[in-house]
Amino acid sequence: MQGSASLLSSLLPLVVLFAIFYFLVIRPQQKQVKKHKEMLEALKKGDKVITSGGLICEVVKPEEDSIKVKLNDEGVIVKVSREYIAKKIDA
Repeated sequence: MQGSASLLSSLLPLVVLFAIFYFLVIRPQQKQVKKHKEMLEALKKGDKVITSGGLICEVVKPEEDSIKVKLNDEGVIVKVSREYIAKKIDA
């Protein structure tokens, strides 16, 4: 009986530490990833976005695995992988 109580008292701090770590680190990160994925799926023509490299672009044509964006008013269009879209600018 005393051995199982000792085992429980030694594992309890680890369980509590894992629970705190989960709710403070893992869960918020999962929510952020889900929100970013939803934002990428909702992109449409005319949306302004910022890439991970800091470029401010306008979406021309969202495709399955990439997005065609216009870099400036002169019509320079490039293809950017969806992973490199950092955020959408609300105008």
